Amino acid sequence: MSDGNIVSPQMAPSIPDGKPPTRRSGLSIRSSILIMLLVVSIVGALIVAAIGYRNGSDLLTAQAEHNLTQVRDSRIDQVHTLFTTMEHSLVLSAHGDSVVGAMQAFSDGFTTLGKSKVTDAQSAALTAYFTDQFAPRLARATGSIVDPSTFVPGNPAARYLQANYTVTFASPAAALAAADAGDGSDWTAANARYQDYFRRMTTLEGYGDAILINSAGDIVYSAKKGVDLGASLTGGPYAQSELARAWSSAMDSNLPDSVSLSDYERFAPELDAPTGWAVAPVVSNGTVLGALAVQLPTARLNSVMTDEGNWKADGLGKTGETYLVADDQLLRSSSRQLLEDPKLYSKHAHSAGLPPAQVARVLATHSPLLVQPARTQAVARALQGKTGIITAPGYLGGQVISAYAPLAVDGVNWVIVAQIDRGEAFAPSLTFARDLGITVAIIALIVCLISLLFSQRIVTPLRRLRMDALRISAGELGVQVAVGHSDEFVELGNAFNSMSLSLQTKQALLEAKEEEHEQLLLSLMPEPVAKKFLSGATTIAQDHGEVTVFYADIDGYEEYAATLSTEKGLSQLNDLLHSLDQVAEKHGVERVRTTRDGYLASCGMTIPRVDNARRMVAFALEAQKVLDRFSAQNGAKLTIHAGIDTGAATSGLVGKSRIIYDLWGDTVNLAFRLQGGANVDGIMMTQRVVDKMPDTVVTVRAGALKTSQGEIPIYRLDLEKTTRV
Repeated sequence: MSDGNIVSPQMAPSIPDGKPPTRRSGLSIRSSILIMLLVVSIVGALIVAAIGYRNGSDLLTAQAEHNLTQVRDSRIDQVHTLFTTMEHSLVLSAHGDSVVGAMQAFSDGFTTLGKSKVTDAQSAALTAYFTDQFAPRLARATGSIVDPSTFVPGNPAARYLQANYTVTFASPAAALAAADAGDGSDWTAANARYQDYFRRMTTLEGYGDAILINSAGDIVYSAKKGVDLGASLTGGPYAQSELARAWSSAMDSNLPDSVSLSDYERFAPELDAPTGWAVAPVVSNGTVLGALAVQLPTARLNSVMTDEGNWKADGLGKTGETYLVADDQLLRSSSRQLLEDPKLYSKHAHSAGLPPAQVARVLATHSPLLVQPARTQAVARALQGKTGIITAPGYLGGQVISAYAPLAVDGVNWVIVAQIDRGEAFAPSLTFARDLGITVAIIALIVCLISLLFSQRIVTPLRRLRMDALRISAGELGVQVAVGHSDEFVELGNAFNSMSLSLQTKQALLEAKEEEHEQLLLSLMPEPVAKKFLSGATTIAQDHGEVTVFYADIDGYEEYAATLSTEKGLSQLNDLLHSLDQVAEKHGVERVRTTRDGYLASCGMTIPRVDNARRMVAFALEAQKVLDRFSAQNGAKLTIHAGIDTGAATSGLVGKSRIIYDLWGDTVNLAFRLQGGANVDGIMMTQRVVDKMPDTVVTVRAGALKTSQGEIPIYRLDLEKTTRV
């Protein structure tokens, strides 16, 4: 290796005794490649293993996808069957004599109760029920403050019914079993006649409640006699509910055999529990009397989606499940993990980002409906109307294989997903990969031991080459490496030495270009700004508390340049601007930027000066003299039209792809307006500038300029009377 001096790329390193280097016997690169063929054998084994693993994975994936597709389609059929059966049953009931008779009897009884009054004791009991029982329970369920007055009925009929039933039979089970409150009203007579029918309907069909709604939107009957008994769906707290929407849809359908479904919502009478509805019009002799509404049988729906807990029998293993999601991307059926292991569900739900309060709510109610989000790719695609299979993160985290599809049920926008953990689906493939990996590792160990016997002689010259390469990367130029002792290493060493010399030459050229670039930047912006820019700063701006700004137009040059050729006009303009720059430098004024007939300068920006206003006026006077000399020498008629103001301003670099140095702020804007706001040529200045001038500077009032702070006076510099600044 050389001592750092630059030598010819074709020269071999010098030998102390002057003898030419002797070639030592050693392995060539070709010989080394033969040894590396052993590595190829290992790579071949790995490739075979990878292909085997991939084929196995593809087979297992296809099997898992096929099974999930079957489960998904089966669940779709079962859900459709559930809703179809429920709708048919509801239509039959709505057309049956029992429901028609009940609709008429309860509606008439409700109308009669509109003229009734409750006793003071009943009124107090009703208020106490909502204040002491219902509102606190609803507040605990929602986690927020509940105003009981919102739910206390104002309708006389509703107050009567709730005082005699809702308050008297405080539990849903007691109310469902009660047939007669003993008040002797027509409504109670109807309840005594039909309550058993509706109790059997809700019990046998799994409905949470069955209610009758008259054509005016009043809930004239409720099997459970909850706080919604007697409430109106056209006004009050339930007017915007899903129940009200489904009732309105059923009444407007004009189809006596239709059923309107609503999605689940948090329903206050059910203590904020997720509640969905199926509503069918009640028709008699072609006249719509009202509607029969039942709560969706959530337990039956969950039973269908979980196959009553027989996940393994359905081929879903230990982690597979099916679930429903609505367009709000919240679950509409239960979670398998919640049912089997609530603690594990809690852990995964927390990890997936579900807030602790919502996790606690799911665990307390044993239901993830309207709480657990399922914002997965499978759900998103299904909500777009697509059907397919995807491997992506599940709603509780972890990679899962999901078969998704929209669920075509009128009235609700739901999708269905069948999924299983990817790890469980690929468990056999992972076992195969593990065994194959152990075998490949043993082969690799044997090959490595053999290769170590031959590698040393190959690595040594490469290490020397590496060390010299590190010297170059550390900034040492002209490094030369010993060329080695086999044909291949001689060629490699010579190429390295040639590269080293080339890098040294290019580095010198780069340094020259950098110096040239730095000089160019210094001609376009102040040195402190240029240094910041070269250091890598992308946003450079500086506030200046006291700076004087000169904004001027050179009137008459365009007319003069029109008489010249383009080249001569530009040459004379450059000479003129150079003269102005010299005058600026003389007075400590900094040019910011120039245009063909404009000049922007400042004083006190880079170097703070206590007399920056005086210097700027002195520069303006001499600038006019420069124009006068130019006009006299070239037969032109150039005048300066300038504005001067002093105050705060900001300077910096503007733009990204094309950067310019600029100055801005109220002071700059005012100077610009001064030079363009007067109707006569000359040097205009503000009161702030005039106040800083000595008595030798003579100014003339030139009017006023409107600003956001009002009118300010402007002054024109008297060039004839001002001889010294």
